[in-house]
Amino acid sequence: MTSLSEKYKGFIFDMDGTIYLEDKMINGAVETLNYLIKKNKHILFVTNKTTQTKEEYAEFLNMNGVAISSDQILTAASNCVSYLKRERQNKKFYAIAEDVLINNVKDAGLIFTENPNEIDVLIISLDRNYSPQKFEIAKNALTNGAEFFAANIDNTCPVIKGEIVDAGIVISDLESATGKKLIQHFGKPSEFMISTIKRNLKFSVKDYLLIGDRLETDILMGNKIGIDTVLVNSGVANKLDNPTCSATFHVNSIEEIL
Repeated sequence: MTSLSEKYKGFIFDMDGTIYLEDKMINGAVETLNYLIKKNKHILFVTNKTTQTKEEYAEFLNMNGVAISSDQILTAASNCVSYLKRERQNKKFYAIAEDVLINNVKDAGLIFTENPNEIDVLIISLDRNYSPQKFEIAKNALTNGAEFFAANIDNTCPVIKGEIVDAGIVISDLESATGKKLIQHFGKPSEFMISTIKRNLKFSVKDYLLIGDRLETDILMGNKIGIDTVLVNSGVANKLDNPTCSATFHVNSIEEIL
C-alpha cells in the first residue's frame, strides 16, 4: 500500500495542534517534515494563530531542526493586515488581540484607540490577556457602529494541558450582546485564506494533502478547496459526527502519513 507521503506531491499543514503544542514539537513531527523535505515535496504551513509573525514561526521551526522559510507560512494575521492596509487605511481601530497583531495593524496605517466613540473598525483574535474591560470597549464600539472583523474564528486554541478561549467564543458573545454580526474573517476556512493558499500552490490542488487537527476550520477548508484531508488527534477535541465536513483520513499524529 502506498503511503500518504508518497501519494501526494504537496502537503498543507496546520501548525498549532498538528506539528506542535505551545513550544513543544509533537512526537514525530520533525522527522515527518524532514522526510517530506528530503523527498522534495512542496510544503505550506497555514495557521489561524496570530500571536507571532511568519518570521517568528519559521525561526521556531528552524530552531527545532526543520529547515523552512517564512515564505512557506500563510497566516490569518497576514491576510487581515493586508486587507486593512488596502481597504481601511487611516481608520481608527480597536482589537481584542495581542501586541503582535495590534502593532502590525498600526504599521498598516490604521490608528489604535480605546475610545468606543472613535472606533471605526473592531478586530477580534486570540488574546491570552482577554478581560471584561476589553469586552466592554468592543461591545460599545459595535453599538456605536464600528465594523466587525476577525482575524480568525476558532473557538479554542490547543495548549499542552487542554484548550484556551480563542476568538470564536468572544465573537459569539459580542454578537449576542449587540445583535451585530461579524462582517468578515481572514483565516481558515474563509475564501480569503483559500485564495491565499491557491496563489501559493505549485501543483494542481488534487496533488495536495491537507493535514489539520480541527474539523470546522482545517478539514472544512480542505473540503471547500476540493483536496484530500487528514484529521489528526494531537490537537483539539472534535465531534466526529459533524455533518458539514469530513476528513479523507483520520490518524493519531502526522508521523502516520509516512
